[in-house]
Order: sequence, then C-alpha cells, then structure tokens
Amino acid sequence: MIIWINGAFGSGKTQTSYELHRRIPGSIVFDPENAGYYIRKNIPKAIAEDDFQNYTMWREINHSMLTYLNREYEGTIIVPMTVVSPHIFEELIGKLRNDGVTVHHYTLWASKEILQQRLRSRGEGKRSWASQQIDRCMEGLSGDVFKEHIPTDRLTTIETAEKIAGMLGIELQPDQRGPIKKALDRLTTQARHIRFFN
Repeated sequence: MIIWINGAFGSGKTQTSYELHRRIPGSIVFDPENAGYYIRKNIPKAIAEDDFQNYTMWREINHSMLTYLNREYEGTIIVPMTVVSPHIFEELIGKLRNDGVTVHHYTLWASKEILQQRLRSRGEGKRSWASQQIDRCMEGLSGDVFKEHIPTDRLTTIETAEKIAGMLGIELQPDQRGPIKKALDRLTTQARHIRFFN
C-alpha cells in the first residue's frame, strides 16, 4: 500500500510523512525528488528543464521504483511529494492505480498565510523558490483530481498524521517521545528536507 501525501510547499507533507513512518511499523518513506536530483546532475544545461517533474524519465523512474517496492516490500510506502499537474498526477498515481497498486492520496491544504508563515519558520522568505510556488500550487491542487483535501491550518503534524491514519483504518503505535524528542525529530526532519529550488 502507498500513502501519497501531496500539498503546497510548507503544507507539512514531509513532517506528516515521517510522523506516520515513526508510528507505522515496517513503513518506509520514499522520496521521488531523489530521481530529480540525479537527472539534474547528469543533464547538460543546454537541454535542462526548469522543473524535473517535466522530464518523462522522472515520472518513469518513480513509477518503476514504486511498482517494484509495492511488489517486493510488505510494509507501507509513504510518499511526500508535491504534484499539481493533473497530467503528471495521472502518469504517476493514476498509472499506479491502473496497474493494480493501492494508492491512497491526500492533499494537505493550508491557507496562503499559514504556508508563508511555515516557510518563514524554516528560513525561506518571500523570494524563495518554495514561496514563489504557493499560488501555483494552491490553484492546481484545488481541483477534484487532488482530493482528498485535509485542512491543516489548525492541526498539528501529529493530529494530521492521526487523521490520515484514522481515515485509512490504521492503528498507529503509541507515541512514547517526550516534548524534547518530538521537537528534535521535527527539527532534524526539517533540516534534512529544506528545498531552496526544484
């Protein structure tokens, strides 16, 4: 089973994904961006795309990897990835579903003000790449193809993860961490996944 966590930059995809990962035994977090970094590193600038999602090979690599993992690995696969194009959505999530793979898709939805606030909290100002994508993401993700939408303005990461688990009928492991460990885990996840470009 794949749980795909979508949303604008700053919506909490990565934090929510790692919260689920910590509390679903045997789960893994799969990051489709890694294929993009490999492609970017090996493509001459003269033919490079601005967004690696525009490469057909990026979609093919991730489809192949997720198909393989779903077939060979028994645990839950959690995918935090912003996808706002219906065409790309169909080439990834739609194609996986057509191939018989169970993909549960959720879009974390937050107001523009909250997204900007969250991005500022991780050191990304109004001129950052992520901030400049807010309007495009909100417009694209508002479409019906990107349901189910989960409003997160008033939810913590833990509450968001628990809501998704509840919708899936998954019983999460108890969270035995204290406040300091929770804060450290959030900061560690944030530091490892800040993206200043795509």
